[in-house]
Amino acid sequence: MLNDNAAVTSSEGEPGPSLEACLEAILLVVDEPVAEVVLAQVLERPRDEVARALRELAASYDEQRRGYDLRQVAGGWRCYTREECAPVVERFVRDGQEVRLTQAALETLAVVAYRQPVSRSRVSAVRGVNCDAVMRTLTLRGLVEEAGTEHETGAILYRTTGYFLERLGLAGLDELPELAPFLPDQIEEAANQAGVVPERIDVPADQPGEVAERNEEAGEARDEQGT
Repeated sequence: MLNDNAAVTSSEGEPGPSLEACLEAILLVVDEPVAEVVLAQVLERPRDEVARALRELAASYDEQRRGYDLRQVAGGWRCYTREECAPVVERFVRDGQEVRLTQAALETLAVVAYRQPVSRSRVSAVRGVNCDAVMRTLTLRGLVEEAGTEHETGAILYRTTGYFLERLGLAGLDELPELAPFLPDQIEEAANQAGVVPERIDVPADQPGEVAERNEEAGEARDEQGT
């Protein structure tokens, strides 16, 4: 039985949410198992009390047959979707979710498509922002998959999937369009002079002018931020 009265004291010294509520809030945002000692330090509670609360939460989820359960794995705790719900989750991720990819996801997918196999750190370097979360989304959507490891660093490499080709109506990667027609003239000219392919790439669109316009707008936004 959970002790709902076990409140965590706020920084102002007033009673806050219960220990269980605090644990649930943290476990909902972690992307890897978190150790009991870390939770205890954050919540400023004894480790054995935190461990007991975690076990009680896990038992309550099992008893109520929630769609998720709380597991102790790899030296820590994390919430996972329940095994019997896997078919529903998979159907939602792959087929039932018709939400369009964000601009960030499209750009990341383009980098993978044209530079595969490529590591997440390399993708992030090309885009100039951390792409870990976007890469996880693309993997869950079935558009990107692991393709071994990099020999020098041991980093996981990624490539596009057959589903990616299917969605774009391509028979193979050799049918991907050339990048040059979809780049702004000034970037293309600079790239030709340097003899390199520019790292700023976008997913090809049906109307190249729209892509060029978006690139120009992005460049103008960056220039404004720098002034």
